Amino acid sequence: MIKVAPAVVVLGQNSVAIARKMMSVLPGARLYGLAGRTSGVDVSFSNFGETVRELFAAGTPLIGICAAGILIRTLAALISDKRQEPPVLAVAEDGSAVVPLLGGLSGVNDLARRIAEVLDVPAAITTTGDIRFRTALLSPPAGYRLANPEDAKTFISDLLAGARVKLEGNAPWLSNSQLPIDAQGELTIKVTERLVNSTANCLVYHPQTVAIAITQPHVNLATVKQLLTDAGIAPASIAGIFASLNIAAHPAIHNIADAFGVPTRFFTENQWENPQAMALAVTGGQLIPTTAADIALAIAPAPIDPNTIGQPRGKLAIIGTGPGAAQWMSPEVKEILRLATDLVGYKTYLDLVGALADGKQRHESDNREEIARATMALDLAATGKYVAVVSSGDPGIYAMAAAVFEVLDRHPKPEWDSIEIHVAPGISAMQAAAAAVGAPLGHDFCAISLSDILKPWSIIEQRIAAAAGGDFAIAFYNPVSKDRTWQLAATKDILLRYRTPNTPVVLGRNLGRPGQTIKVISLEQLTPDVADMRTVIIVGSSQTRTIQRSDGSVSVYTPRRYAQ
Repeated sequence: MIKVAPAVVVLGQNSVAIARKMMSVLPGARLYGLAGRTSGVDVSFSNFGETVRELFAAGTPLIGICAAGILIRTLAALISDKRQEPPVLAVAEDGSAVVPLLGGLSGVNDLARRIAEVLDVPAAITTTGDIRFRTALLSPPAGYRLANPEDAKTFISDLLAGARVKLEGNAPWLSNSQLPIDAQGELTIKVTERLVNSTANCLVYHPQTVAIAITQPHVNLATVKQLLTDAGIAPASIAGIFASLNIAAHPAIHNIADAFGVPTRFFTENQWENPQAMALAVTGGQLIPTTAADIALAIAPAPIDPNTIGQPRGKLAIIGTGPGAAQWMSPEVKEILRLATDLVGYKTYLDLVGALADGKQRHESDNREEIARATMALDLAATGKYVAVVSSGDPGIYAMAAAVFEVLDRHPKPEWDSIEIHVAPGISAMQAAAAAVGAPLGHDFCAISLSDILKPWSIIEQRIAAAAGGDFAIAFYNPVSKDRTWQLAATKDILLRYRTPNTPVVLGRNLGRPGQTIKVISLEQLTPDVADMRTVIIVGSSQTRTIQRSDGSVSVYTPRRYAQ
């Protein structure tokens, strides 16, 4: 079973169409393309070897649309433990061949068949047991776990040598295979939820048919393990942890799920009266007797798919895309965008996400509707969605992170308590502007917004004077709008009480986007007509200096040492 979304790696534009066709049957897969030779990919890379080795080391299934030899030579030094390696496949550039290379124990043959089916070609599977028996005993399908994989190699060798096998328990994927099943067989396959002893001539598969239902947060892993032991249930048969939504934020619930390697799923608070009713509803089977009042175990007649039951814990990520250019977007932000189900934000910012927004539900709003946008994002996340609130720059600097927490603080709803909230930083506009000209923020600095929509001008005046009097370099956000121009002129007047007229001023507009401009002027040249809402202005301190370069450009920096 493939549990991690694959990476499809291409080296040329001709392979992109084949890659996208394959990805139609690979949920969550990302397309990696060689920079300069591909476009319309999810991730660009410049070094094939480093990228592929990094993905392999992280356990990411790899599908290279390239020659098999390239992948083999690239990964050769990393191949050591076949029980840990992820699936690796090579696909011909024209889609005419699908060759599984590594990951026989992690579902590579099943993955190859899925890809081959969509490409309408046979998969080049060479595993003898898989070919002869039409099933992979070492890599059971979703819903089953092999208890003793260390015995499987000899077991399969015996089958290939002519041994017969008796099947105890119910598993359609085994009974419908071409295994030599015989009630008198000398080998045995057991399919059971119970704790049983495995041997070299007996493979044990645990179907994930057991549900654990919890209605109180004060439970611990030791208690759950003891209940399973008392009931004689194998931990590998647990399909999921099911609980009331009102306790979804409690770490104990997730610690238990993580310990067993299963998901958590939640139900609204009043949906079930007790854990027993919840467990029965999840399984449609029968309760397993226990002595616990707040924990119930039940067993289903067939493996449970937790993804079809209840809802996951909602997630809300407030992300910063940086000024706009894709290369300034952090890997963390790109990963959040890949996983998110819903994107919330100002249309211009959502458009900056580009192909990473494909397949997501977009929720656009006007740039001034921050509180309504934050409320909508929280409401969406409370239903189990993975919501990304998209800001440009850094979300915690004059952006949506503060708006979300303001709504949480001032307009709380009980259902929001279940949400996992995370802020992912981005490169701010002032950082981008500073980097474009050198290091004007190389010493102490501050940031001030000139917008008086959310705070009175009297406060802004005080802060400008205090920052100027303290000799900070100052980054000014929101300097001028269509209906608000006088504030920048007033700001200049205040600054000139503390700064000389030739103080360097940096104007950064449309940073990281088409039409980007960077200008360096003097403070006396600062007028409302040189800026707008897309401009960030950096005014230097008394120590800030300019350097005229031989190519005609100007660099600006503030020394690290303060001259007296």
